[in-house]
Amino acid sequence: MMRIIVGLLFAAASFSSCGGGMAVRREAEKTAVDRRYDSVFWDTWGDGFAEVSVYGFETPRDGELRDGESILIFSSEKLGKIPVIKLNWLRNFQTGISDFSEMNTSFLSLVNGRMAKTSFSRQNWDGHLFAQAVFDPSGIRVMDGDAALQTLENQENWMSEDGLIFWARGMAGPFLKPGETVTLPFLTGLRSAKDARQPMAWSRVQLTRGAEAEKVETSAGEFVVELYSADLPSGKGFRFMIEKDAPYRMVRWQTTAGEVGELYASERVKYWEMNLPGGEEALRQLGLEPRTPRLIPDEPQNE
Repeated sequence: MMRIIVGLLFAAASFSSCGGGMAVRREAEKTAVDRRYDSVFWDTWGDGFAEVSVYGFETPRDGELRDGESILIFSSEKLGKIPVIKLNWLRNFQTGISDFSEMNTSFLSLVNGRMAKTSFSRQNWDGHLFAQAVFDPSGIRVMDGDAALQTLENQENWMSEDGLIFWARGMAGPFLKPGETVTLPFLTGLRSAKDARQPMAWSRVQLTRGAEAEKVETSAGEFVVELYSADLPSGKGFRFMIEKDAPYRMVRWQTTAGEVGELYASERVKYWEMNLPGGEEALRQLGLEPRTPRLIPDEPQNE
């Protein structure tokens, strides 16, 4: 099913505390320069819950497509004193004998609608890696662990790969009308930079909002969606199918690299209050089984 979705979509053109809720809303409304964060926005993101969405997905790794699950967790919080929307984007899959886990954590400032910080980590049996980028007015500082690797100059009206999902969901500009297209400076994402073994760099991206909505069916139900596209001169591209109405969840996504995901289940929960025994039962609402012991039991010895 996932491979069919790929063809269809491209045939169309620092730690923070969880559950900020009303406190984050009040701070954002005092300081925000972008008034698109209106009452409709805060009806969702001011309730003190996180949105947890689970996706079935395929991703290419070591020359093969790997099946796995991807979890996106959005919440309103504070990064220091800055009110933000935080996204934890997790990917988990198997590569033969080895477990493979990745996580992007991205912070969107609700003061100016810009990326404030993003980080990426990866773990498998070969080892682990970590990198982060901090977006300051003076420039973008990219670090590998605690060591600064590079500093990039800011561009005007730019878009970052790690911020595409915020744009597609209407949380960050540019805010396009149906059928509109715009071209902007584009910054490579941390995950892509690590895969290519290249530093983050500027290029250009063409962003497009589809002209018409359409209906799609997934395991999570039927949705009316709009297509948001991002295309680079290199041929690299991203497609996001987004709910037409609030809360504008991502229903499907795919990339020209061959990754594709589809919404399986979504709930608003206070997951940080569910870490005691019994909390794992909430996973079933999201279509996930709790982890079970993996060791094969010893076979009884014959006497």
